[in-house]
Amino acid sequence: MSKYVLGIDNGGTVIKAALYDLTGHEVAVASSKVEMNIPEPGYTERDAEELWEANVRAIAGVVQQSGINTGDIAAIATTGHGNGLYLIGQDGTPVYPGIYSTDVRAQGYVDRWYADGTFDTVLPKTMQSIWAGQPVALLVWFQDHKPEILKKVRWIFMCKDYIRYRLTGEAYAEITDMSGSNLMNVRDVTYDRELLREFGLENCFEMLPPLKYSSEICGTVNQEAAQKTGLKVGTPVAGGLFDIDACAIATGITDDEKFCIIAGTWSINQYISKQPIVSKSLFMTSLYCVPGYWLATEASPTSASNLEWFVTEFLGDNYAPIAGSGKSVYDLCNEWVESIAPEETHIIFLPFLYGSNVEAGAKACFIGLKGWHHKAHILRALYEGVVFSHKMHIEKLLAYRDMPKVARITGGAARSEVWCQMFADVLQAPLEVMSGTELGTLGAAMCAGVATGHFPSLERASENMVQVVRTILPNPDNKTIYEEKYANYKKTVETLASLWKHV
Repeated sequence: MSKYVLGIDNGGTVIKAALYDLTGHEVAVASSKVEMNIPEPGYTERDAEELWEANVRAIAGVVQQSGINTGDIAAIATTGHGNGLYLIGQDGTPVYPGIYSTDVRAQGYVDRWYADGTFDTVLPKTMQSIWAGQPVALLVWFQDHKPEILKKVRWIFMCKDYIRYRLTGEAYAEITDMSGSNLMNVRDVTYDRELLREFGLENCFEMLPPLKYSSEICGTVNQEAAQKTGLKVGTPVAGGLFDIDACAIATGITDDEKFCIIAGTWSINQYISKQPIVSKSLFMTSLYCVPGYWLATEASPTSASNLEWFVTEFLGDNYAPIAGSGKSVYDLCNEWVESIAPEETHIIFLPFLYGSNVEAGAKACFIGLKGWHHKAHILRALYEGVVFSHKMHIEKLLAYRDMPKVARITGGAARSEVWCQMFADVLQAPLEVMSGTELGTLGAAMCAGVATGHFPSLERASENMVQVVRTILPNPDNKTIYEEKYANYKKTVETLASLWKHV
Protein backbone atom coordinates (compact mmCIF):
# COMPACT_ATOMS: atom_id res chain seq x y z
CA MET A 1 0.00 0.00 0.00
CA SER A 2 1.29 3.47 -0.89
CA LYS A 3 2.65 5.37 2.09
CA TYR A 4 2.90 9.01 1.09
CA VAL A 5 1.01 11.95 -0.39
CA LEU A 6 2.58 14.93 -2.13
CA GLY A 7 1.32 18.51 -1.90
CA ILE A 8 2.45 21.39 -4.13
CA ASP A 9 1.83 25.04 -3.25
CA ASN A 10 2.30 27.89 -5.71
CA GLY A 11 2.58 31.09 -3.71
CA GLY A 12 3.45 34.60 -4.77
CA THR A 13 7.17 34.06 -5.29
CA VAL A 14 8.03 30.73 -3.68
CA ILE A 15 6.92 27.34 -4.99
CA LYS A 16 6.89 24.60 -2.37
CA ALA A 17 6.52 20.86 -2.55
CA ALA A 18 6.19 18.66 0.52
CA LEU A 19 5.88 14.93 1.04
CA TYR A 20 3.81 13.62 3.95
CA ASP A 21 3.09 10.28 5.48
CA LEU A 22 -0.51 9.52 6.39
CA THR A 23 -0.11 10.91 9.92
CA GLY A 24 0.77 14.36 8.56
CA HIS A 25 4.49 14.07 9.27
CA GLU A 26 6.63 16.10 6.86
CA VAL A 27 9.03 13.67 5.23
CA ALA A 28 10.67 16.21 2.93
CA VAL A 29 10.13 19.82 1.85
CA ALA A 30 11.72 21.68 -1.04
CA SER A 31 11.13 25.09 -2.58
CA SER A 32 12.06 27.13 -5.60
CA LYS A 33 11.58 30.80 -6.40
CA VAL A 34 10.12 32.42 -9.46
CA GLU A 35 10.56 36.11 -10.13
CA MET A 36 7.60 38.47 -10.19
CA ASN A 37 7.81 40.84 -13.16
CA ILE A 38 6.41 44.36 -13.16
CA PRO A 39 6.61 45.45 -16.82
CA GLU A 40 4.44 48.50 -16.12
CA PRO A 41 3.13 50.14 -12.94
CA GLY A 42 0.26 48.08 -11.57
CA TYR A 43 1.17 44.93 -13.54
CA THR A 44 2.31 41.84 -11.62
CA GLU A 45 3.27 38.94 -13.85
CA ARG A 46 5.39 35.82 -13.91
CA ASP A 47 6.72 33.82 -16.82
CA ALA A 48 4.40 30.78 -16.99
CA GLU A 49 7.12 28.49 -18.34
CA GLU A 50 9.50 29.57 -15.58
CA LEU A 51 6.71 28.90 -13.09
CA TRP A 52 6.40 25.33 -14.33
CA GLU A 53 10.17 24.86 -14.18
CA ALA A 54 10.15 26.15 -10.58
CA ASN A 55 7.53 23.51 -9.77
CA VAL A 56 9.71 20.89 -11.43
CA ARG A 57 12.69 21.91 -9.28
CA ALA A 58 10.63 21.81 -6.08
CA ILE A 59 9.13 18.40 -6.85
CA ALA A 60 12.47 16.96 -7.92
CA GLY A 61 14.01 18.36 -4.75
CA VAL A 62 11.50 16.54 -2.59
CA VAL A 63 12.00 13.29 -4.48
CA GLN A 64 15.77 13.53 -4.10
CA GLN A 65 15.69 14.70 -0.48
CA SER A 66 13.28 12.00 0.68
CA GLY A 67 15.08 9.14 -1.04
CA ILE A 68 11.83 7.20 -1.31
CA ASN A 69 10.62 4.97 -4.10
CA THR A 70 8.22 7.30 -5.96
CA GLY A 71 5.94 4.32 -6.47
CA ASP A 72 5.12 4.76 -2.79
CA ILE A 73 3.49 8.15 -3.49
CA ALA A 74 -0.23 7.43 -3.51
CA ALA A 75 -1.27 10.69 -5.12
CA ILE A 76 -0.46 14.35 -5.68
CA ALA A 77 -2.53 17.51 -5.36
CA THR A 78 -1.82 21.17 -5.96
CA THR A 79 -2.82 24.43 -4.37
CA GLY A 80 -1.90 28.00 -5.20
CA HIS A 81 -2.90 31.62 -5.15
CA GLY A 82 -6.43 32.31 -6.23
CA ASN A 83 -7.47 34.64 -9.04
CA GLY A 84 -4.99 36.20 -11.40
CA LEU A 85 -5.05 34.59 -14.82
CA TYR A 86 -3.20 31.85 -16.72
CA LEU A 87 -4.05 31.64 -20.43
CA ILE A 88 -3.21 28.50 -22.40
CA GLY A 89 -3.35 28.24 -26.18
CA GLN A 90 -4.63 25.58 -28.54
CA ASP A 91 -1.20 23.94 -28.56
CA GLY A 92 -1.14 23.61 -24.77
CA THR A 93 1.43 26.34 -24.19
CA PRO A 94 0.97 29.70 -22.43
CA VAL A 95 -0.01 32.58 -24.73
CA TYR A 96 0.80 35.29 -22.18
CA PRO A 97 2.72 35.54 -18.89
CA GLY A 98 0.84 34.36 -15.83
CA ILE A 99 -0.85 37.23 -14.00
CA TYR A 100 -0.82 37.38 -10.22
CA SER A 101 -3.81 38.39 -8.10
CA THR A 102 -2.27 41.72 -7.04
CA ASP A 103 -2.38 43.04 -10.62
CA VAL A 104 -4.42 46.27 -10.87
CA ARG A 105 -4.33 47.07 -14.59
CA ALA A 106 -8.06 46.36 -14.83
CA GLN A 107 -9.19 48.58 -11.94
CA GLY A 108 -11.21 50.82 -14.28
CA TYR A 109 -13.57 47.97 -15.17
CA VAL A 110 -14.15 47.21 -11.50
CA ASP A 111 -14.99 50.86 -10.83
CA ARG A 112 -17.46 50.80 -13.72
CA TRP A 113 -19.19 47.61 -12.56
CA TYR A 114 -19.74 49.06 -9.12
CA ALA A 115 -21.01 52.34 -10.56
CA ASP A 116 -23.36 50.95 -13.22
CA GLY A 117 -25.07 48.31 -11.04
CA THR A 118 -23.35 45.23 -12.50
CA PHE A 119 -22.06 44.27 -9.06
CA ASP A 120 -25.57 44.39 -7.57
CA THR A 121 -26.90 42.27 -10.43
CA VAL A 122 -24.31 39.49 -10.18
CA LEU A 123 -23.92 39.36 -6.39
CA PRO A 124 -26.72 36.81 -5.74
CA LYS A 125 -24.86 34.38 -8.00
CA THR A 126 -21.22 35.26 -7.24
CA MET A 127 -21.50 36.07 -3.49
CA GLN A 128 -18.30 38.14 -3.56
CA SER A 129 -16.79 41.51 -4.27
CA ILE A 130 -15.07 42.27 -7.56
CA TRP A 131 -11.47 43.41 -7.71
CA ALA A 132 -8.90 44.13 -10.37
CA GLY A 133 -6.88 40.93 -9.97
CA GLN A 134 -9.84 38.67 -10.71
CA PRO A 135 -10.14 36.89 -14.06
CA VAL A 136 -13.35 38.72 -15.01
CA ALA A 137 -11.67 42.13 -14.93
CA LEU A 138 -8.47 40.87 -16.55
CA LEU A 139 -10.33 39.11 -19.36
CA VAL A 140 -12.27 42.25 -20.25
CA TRP A 141 -8.95 44.12 -20.24
CA PHE A 142 -7.62 41.59 -22.76
CA GLN A 143 -10.71 42.02 -24.93
CA ASP A 144 -10.10 45.75 -25.11
CA HIS A 145 -6.30 45.91 -25.12
CA LYS A 146 -4.96 42.60 -26.46
CA PRO A 147 -7.77 40.86 -28.39
CA GLU A 148 -5.18 39.02 -30.47
CA ILE A 149 -4.07 37.17 -27.32
CA LEU A 150 -7.59 36.18 -26.32
CA LYS A 151 -8.22 34.73 -29.79
CA LYS A 152 -5.44 32.20 -29.18
CA VAL A 153 -6.81 30.96 -25.83
CA ARG A 154 -8.13 27.43 -25.39
CA TRP A 155 -8.16 27.25 -21.58
CA ILE A 156 -8.55 29.79 -18.79
CA PHE A 157 -6.79 28.44 -15.71
CA MET A 158 -6.23 29.37 -12.12
CA CYS A 159 -2.60 28.99 -11.05
CA LYS A 160 -2.77 25.52 -9.49
CA ASP A 161 -4.98 24.21 -12.30
CA TYR A 162 -2.30 25.26 -14.78
CA ILE A 163 0.32 23.28 -12.81
CA ARG A 164 -1.95 20.24 -12.64
CA TYR A 165 -2.40 20.55 -16.40
CA ARG A 166 1.36 20.47 -16.87
CA LEU A 167 1.59 17.37 -14.67
CA THR A 168 -1.17 15.46 -16.45
CA GLY A 169 -1.97 17.06 -19.81
CA GLU A 170 -5.65 17.08 -18.80
CA ALA A 171 -7.60 20.33 -18.48
CA TYR A 172 -9.86 20.82 -15.46
CA ALA A 173 -10.92 23.62 -13.16
CA GLU A 174 -11.67 23.00 -9.49
CA ILE A 175 -14.64 24.42 -7.62
CA THR A 176 -13.02 26.09 -4.60
CA ASP A 177 -10.66 28.09 -6.79
CA MET A 178 -13.20 28.87 -9.48
CA SER A 179 -15.84 29.84 -6.92
CA GLY A 180 -13.62 32.74 -5.85
CA SER A 181 -13.08 34.10 -9.36
CA ASN A 182 -16.46 35.68 -10.28
CA LEU A 183 -16.42 33.37 -13.33
CA MET A 184 -18.75 30.87 -11.67
CA ASN A 185 -22.30 30.83 -10.38
CA VAL A 186 -21.40 29.94 -6.79
CA ARG A 187 -25.03 29.66 -5.71
CA ASP A 188 -25.76 26.90 -8.24
CA VAL A 189 -22.22 25.41 -8.39
CA THR A 190 -21.94 25.74 -12.14
CA TYR A 191 -20.78 27.92 -14.97
CA ASP A 192 -23.43 30.38 -16.12
CA ARG A 193 -23.64 32.03 -19.56
CA GLU A 194 -25.92 34.75 -18.23
CA LEU A 195 -23.42 35.62 -15.52
CA LEU A 196 -20.61 35.91 -18.06
CA ARG A 197 -22.85 38.06 -20.25
CA GLU A 198 -23.21 40.58 -17.43
CA PHE A 199 -19.44 41.06 -17.55
CA GLY A 200 -19.35 41.07 -21.35
CA LEU A 201 -17.51 37.74 -21.38
CA GLU A 202 -19.99 35.35 -22.98
CA ASN A 203 -17.39 34.55 -25.65
CA CYS A 204 -15.18 33.04 -22.92
CA PHE A 205 -17.66 30.33 -21.87
CA GLU A 206 -16.04 27.60 -23.99
CA MET A 207 -12.60 28.47 -22.58
CA LEU A 208 -13.58 27.41 -19.05
CA PRO A 209 -12.33 23.89 -18.22
CA PRO A 210 -14.68 21.20 -16.84
CA LEU A 211 -15.28 21.56 -13.09
CA LYS A 212 -14.02 19.04 -10.55
CA TYR A 213 -14.09 18.80 -6.75
CA SER A 214 -10.99 19.07 -4.58
CA SER A 215 -10.67 15.34 -3.90
CA GLU A 216 -11.58 14.06 -7.36
CA ILE A 217 -8.93 12.46 -9.54
CA CYS A 218 -8.09 14.80 -12.44
CA GLY A 219 -5.62 12.70 -14.38
CA THR A 220 -2.27 11.05 -13.77
CA VAL A 221 1.35 12.10 -14.10
CA ASN A 222 2.33 11.95 -17.76
CA GLN A 223 5.61 10.84 -19.30
CA GLU A 224 7.04 14.33 -19.79
CA ALA A 225 6.33 15.44 -16.21
CA ALA A 226 7.71 12.17 -14.84
CA GLN A 227 10.97 12.58 -16.72
CA LYS A 228 11.42 16.12 -15.45
CA THR A 229 10.46 15.55 -11.80
CA GLY A 230 11.34 11.95 -11.03
CA LEU A 231 7.71 11.11 -10.27
CA LYS A 232 6.26 7.81 -11.43
CA VAL A 233 4.18 7.80 -14.61
CA GLY A 234 0.52 7.16 -13.78
CA THR A 235 0.57 8.62 -10.25
CA PRO A 236 -2.94 10.01 -9.62
CA VAL A 237 -3.33 13.78 -9.38
CA ALA A 238 -6.31 15.15 -7.42
CA GLY A 239 -8.19 18.39 -8.07
CA GLY A 240 -6.52 20.27 -5.26
CA LEU A 241 -7.85 23.53 -3.87
CA PHE A 242 -7.67 27.31 -3.52
CA ASP A 243 -4.84 28.22 -1.14
CA ILE A 244 -7.24 29.75 1.38
CA ASP A 245 -9.05 26.41 1.56
CA ALA A 246 -5.77 24.51 1.76
CA CYS A 247 -4.62 26.49 4.78
CA ALA A 248 -8.05 26.29 6.41
CA ILE A 249 -8.34 22.51 6.13
CA ALA A 250 -4.70 22.13 7.20
CA THR A 251 -5.52 24.00 10.41
CA GLY A 252 -8.39 21.61 11.07
CA ILE A 253 -11.24 23.90 10.05
CA THR A 254 -13.91 21.22 9.62
CA ASP A 255 -16.76 22.86 11.54
CA ASP A 256 -17.98 26.35 12.43
CA GLU A 257 -16.41 26.36 15.90
CA LYS A 258 -12.99 27.35 14.56
CA PHE A 259 -11.63 30.49 12.95
CA CYS A 260 -8.68 30.60 10.52
CA ILE A 261 -6.18 33.44 10.17
CA ILE A 262 -3.66 33.29 7.33
CA ALA A 263 -0.94 35.90 7.67
CA GLY A 264 1.09 35.57 4.49
CA THR A 265 1.14 37.60 1.29
CA TRP A 266 -2.53 38.30 1.94
CA SER A 267 -4.37 38.94 5.18
CA ILE A 268 -6.94 36.16 5.03
CA ASN A 269 -9.49 35.71 7.79
CA GLN A 270 -12.22 33.13 7.48
CA TYR A 271 -14.65 30.64 8.91
CA ILE A 272 -16.99 28.04 7.44
CA SER A 273 -20.75 27.91 7.58
CA LYS A 274 -23.51 25.64 6.35
CA GLN A 275 -25.34 28.72 5.10
CA PRO A 276 -23.81 31.08 2.53
CA ILE A 277 -23.49 34.75 3.41
CA VAL A 278 -24.42 37.12 0.60
CA SER A 279 -23.58 40.71 1.50
CA LYS A 280 -22.21 43.76 -0.29
CA SER A 281 -19.95 44.44 2.66
CA LEU A 282 -18.32 40.98 2.73
CA PHE A 283 -15.21 40.30 0.67
CA MET A 284 -16.12 36.80 -0.48
CA THR A 285 -18.25 33.74 0.09
CA SER A 286 -16.94 30.72 -1.81
CA LEU A 287 -17.40 26.98 -1.86
CA TYR A 288 -15.37 25.11 0.75
CA CYS A 289 -13.45 21.91 0.14
CA VAL A 290 -15.61 20.05 2.71
CA PRO A 291 -18.94 19.38 0.98
CA GLY A 292 -21.91 21.15 2.55
CA TYR A 293 -19.91 24.14 3.79
CA TRP A 294 -19.31 27.65 2.53
CA LEU A 295 -16.19 29.67 3.27
CA ALA A 296 -16.77 33.25 4.44
CA THR A 297 -13.64 35.30 3.85
CA GLU A 298 -12.37 38.79 4.52
CA ALA A 299 -9.03 39.40 2.83
CA SER A 300 -6.62 41.92 1.37
CA PRO A 301 -2.90 41.94 0.39
CA THR A 302 -1.96 43.69 3.64
CA SER A 303 -0.19 41.06 5.71
CA ALA A 304 3.32 39.62 6.15
CA SER A 305 4.41 40.65 2.65
CA ASN A 306 4.98 44.08 4.21
CA LEU A 307 7.79 42.58 6.30
CA GLU A 308 9.20 40.87 3.22
CA TRP A 309 9.40 44.30 1.56
CA PHE A 310 11.10 45.87 4.57
CA VAL A 311 13.69 43.12 4.79
CA THR A 312 14.40 43.17 1.05
CA GLU A 313 14.72 46.95 0.80
CA PHE A 314 16.49 47.80 4.06
CA LEU A 315 18.16 44.68 5.45
CA GLY A 316 18.69 41.96 2.89
CA ASP A 317 19.58 38.31 3.43
CA ASN A 318 23.23 39.23 3.98
CA TYR A 319 22.59 41.86 6.62
CA ALA A 320 25.99 42.33 8.31
CA PRO A 321 24.97 42.00 12.00
CA ILE A 322 23.78 38.41 11.46
CA ALA A 323 26.72 37.22 9.39
CA GLY A 324 28.04 34.02 10.96
CA SER A 325 25.52 34.15 13.82
CA GLY A 326 23.39 31.26 12.65
CA LYS A 327 20.34 33.53 12.74
CA SER A 328 18.16 34.62 9.87
CA VAL A 329 17.32 38.23 9.24
CA TYR A 330 13.77 37.40 10.35
CA ASP A 331 15.07 36.15 13.69
CA LEU A 332 16.71 39.52 14.15
CA CYS A 333 13.50 41.34 13.24
CA ASN A 334 11.62 39.35 15.86
CA GLU A 335 14.25 40.16 18.46
CA TRP A 336 14.04 43.86 17.67
CA VAL A 337 10.26 43.89 17.92
CA GLU A 338 10.33 41.98 21.19
CA SER A 339 12.82 44.50 22.63
CA ILE A 340 10.18 47.28 22.41
CA ALA A 341 7.18 47.13 24.74
CA PRO A 342 3.81 48.00 23.17
CA GLU A 343 3.53 51.21 25.17
CA GLU A 344 7.01 52.45 24.18
CA THR A 345 6.05 53.63 20.70
CA HIS A 346 2.93 55.00 19.04
CA ILE A 347 4.08 54.93 15.42
CA ILE A 348 1.26 53.87 13.13
CA PHE A 349 1.94 51.84 10.01
CA LEU A 350 -0.67 51.35 7.29
CA PRO A 351 0.25 48.04 5.57
CA PHE A 352 -0.98 49.01 2.12
CA LEU A 353 2.13 48.39 0.02
CA TYR A 354 0.34 45.97 -2.31
CA GLY A 355 -3.28 46.99 -1.83
CA SER A 356 -5.62 47.84 1.01
CA ASN A 357 -8.80 46.86 2.82
CA VAL A 358 -10.00 50.47 2.92
CA GLU A 359 -9.87 52.94 0.00
CA ALA A 360 -8.83 51.42 -3.34
CA GLY A 361 -6.05 53.97 -3.76
CA ALA A 362 -4.75 53.88 -0.18
CA LYS A 363 -0.97 53.90 0.21
CA ALA A 364 1.35 52.48 2.84
CA CYS A 365 2.90 54.92 5.28
CA PHE A 366 4.42 55.38 8.71
CA ILE A 367 2.80 58.08 10.86
CA GLY A 368 4.47 59.56 13.94
CA LEU A 369 8.17 59.04 13.26
CA LYS A 370 10.65 60.95 15.44
CA GLY A 371 14.41 61.31 15.20
CA TRP A 372 14.99 59.06 18.20
CA HIS A 373 13.14 56.12 16.65
CA HIS A 374 15.24 53.28 15.27
CA LYS A 375 14.59 50.07 13.32
CA ALA A 376 13.05 48.25 16.29
CA HIS A 377 10.36 50.93 16.72
CA ILE A 378 9.61 50.94 13.02
CA LEU A 379 9.40 47.15 12.84
CA ARG A 380 7.10 46.99 15.86
CA ALA A 381 4.80 49.46 14.10
CA LEU A 382 4.92 47.32 10.96
CA TYR A 383 4.03 44.15 12.88
CA GLU A 384 1.20 45.97 14.68
CA GLY A 385 -0.16 47.52 11.49
CA VAL A 386 -0.46 44.08 9.89
CA VAL A 387 -2.34 42.75 12.93
CA PHE A 388 -4.66 45.78 12.97
CA SER A 389 -5.50 45.21 9.31
CA HIS A 390 -6.40 41.60 10.15
CA LYS A 391 -8.54 42.86 13.04
CA MET A 392 -10.50 45.17 10.73
CA HIS A 393 -11.31 42.16 8.56
CA ILE A 394 -12.25 40.02 11.54
CA GLU A 395 -14.61 42.68 12.88
CA LYS A 396 -16.45 42.62 9.54
CA LEU A 397 -16.80 38.84 9.71
CA LEU A 398 -18.09 38.97 13.28
CA ALA A 399 -21.03 41.06 12.08
CA TYR A 400 -22.47 37.74 10.93
CA ARG A 401 -21.59 35.55 13.89
CA ASP A 402 -19.97 35.41 17.32
CA MET A 403 -16.23 34.87 17.65
CA PRO A 404 -15.60 31.12 17.30
CA LYS A 405 -14.19 29.22 20.27
CA VAL A 406 -10.80 28.67 18.63
CA ALA A 407 -8.65 30.86 16.37
CA ARG A 408 -5.88 29.14 14.43
CA ILE A 409 -3.07 30.90 12.59
CA THR A 410 -0.84 29.99 9.67
CA GLY A 411 1.31 31.80 7.14
CA GLY A 412 4.68 33.49 7.47
CA ALA A 413 3.70 35.42 10.61
CA ALA A 414 2.88 32.15 12.39
CA ARG A 415 6.63 31.39 12.49
CA SER A 416 7.18 34.42 14.72
CA GLU A 417 6.34 33.94 18.40
CA VAL A 418 6.29 37.67 19.07
CA TRP A 419 3.94 38.26 16.13
CA CYS A 420 1.62 35.44 17.25
CA GLN A 421 1.53 36.88 20.77
CA MET A 422 0.65 40.24 19.26
CA PHE A 423 -2.28 38.66 17.38
CA ALA A 424 -3.53 37.04 20.60
CA ASP A 425 -3.16 40.31 22.56
CA VAL A 426 -4.86 42.50 19.94
CA LEU A 427 -7.73 40.02 19.47
CA GLN A 428 -7.78 39.13 23.19
CA ALA A 429 -8.42 35.54 22.19
CA PRO A 430 -6.44 32.27 22.47
CA LEU A 431 -4.50 31.46 19.34
CA GLU A 432 -3.48 27.98 18.24
CA VAL A 433 -0.40 27.38 16.09
CA MET A 434 -0.21 24.29 13.97
CA SER A 435 2.64 21.84 13.43
CA GLY A 436 4.49 21.81 10.14
CA THR A 437 6.04 24.56 8.11
CA GLU A 438 3.97 24.46 4.93
CA LEU A 439 0.26 24.19 5.63
CA GLY A 440 -0.71 24.93 2.02
CA THR A 441 1.07 21.80 0.86
CA LEU A 442 -0.45 19.84 3.74
CA GLY A 443 -3.98 20.85 2.74
CA ALA A 444 -3.28 19.77 -0.82
CA ALA A 445 -1.79 16.48 0.37
CA MET A 446 -4.91 15.80 2.42
CA CYS A 447 -6.98 16.06 -0.78
CA ALA A 448 -4.66 13.56 -2.41
CA GLY A 449 -5.20 11.16 0.49
CA VAL A 450 -8.98 11.39 0.20
CA ALA A 451 -8.90 11.08 -3.60
CA THR A 452 -7.14 7.71 -3.36
CA GLY A 453 -9.33 6.34 -0.57
CA HIS A 454 -6.76 6.52 2.20
CA PHE A 455 -9.28 8.65 4.10
CA PRO A 456 -13.06 8.57 3.64
CA SER A 457 -13.33 12.35 3.98
CA LEU A 458 -11.35 15.52 4.59
CA GLU A 459 -12.70 15.52 8.14
CA ARG A 460 -11.05 12.15 8.74
CA ALA A 461 -7.87 13.28 6.99
CA SER A 462 -7.80 16.27 9.34
CA GLU A 463 -8.10 14.02 12.38
CA ASN A 464 -5.08 12.04 11.19
CA MET A 465 -2.85 14.73 9.73
CA VAL A 466 -3.47 18.01 11.61
CA GLN A 467 -1.76 18.76 14.92
CA VAL A 468 -1.72 21.79 17.21
CA VAL A 469 1.77 22.44 18.62
CA ARG A 470 1.09 25.33 20.96
CA THR A 471 -1.63 27.61 22.26
CA ILE A 472 -0.87 31.29 22.86
CA LEU A 473 -2.97 32.98 25.52
CA PRO A 474 -3.63 36.73 25.36
CA ASN A 475 -1.85 38.96 27.85
CA PRO A 476 -4.61 40.97 29.58
CA ASP A 477 -2.06 43.62 30.58
CA ASN A 478 -1.76 44.61 26.90
CA LYS A 479 -5.48 44.90 26.26
CA THR A 480 -5.86 48.62 26.95
CA ILE A 481 -2.76 49.78 25.08
CA TYR A 482 -3.68 47.80 21.97
CA GLU A 483 -7.25 49.07 22.09
CA GLU A 484 -5.85 52.62 22.11
CA LYS A 485 -3.44 51.87 19.29
CA TYR A 486 -6.13 50.18 17.20
CA ALA A 487 -8.44 53.15 17.66
CA ASN A 488 -5.64 55.45 16.46
CA TYR A 489 -4.99 53.14 13.50
CA LYS A 490 -8.63 53.34 12.41
CA LYS A 491 -8.73 57.10 12.94
CA THR A 492 -5.62 57.48 10.76
CA VAL A 493 -7.24 55.42 8.00
CA GLU A 494 -10.37 57.56 8.14
CA THR A 495 -8.45 60.85 8.27
CA LEU A 496 -6.31 60.01 5.23
CA ALA A 497 -9.20 58.72 3.10
CA SER A 498 -9.61 62.00 1.22
CA LEU A 499 -5.87 62.22 0.50
CA TRP A 500 -5.33 59.04 -1.53
CA LYS A 501 -6.75 60.35 -4.77
CA HIS A 502 -4.11 63.09 -4.77
CA VAL A 503 -0.97 61.05 -4.01
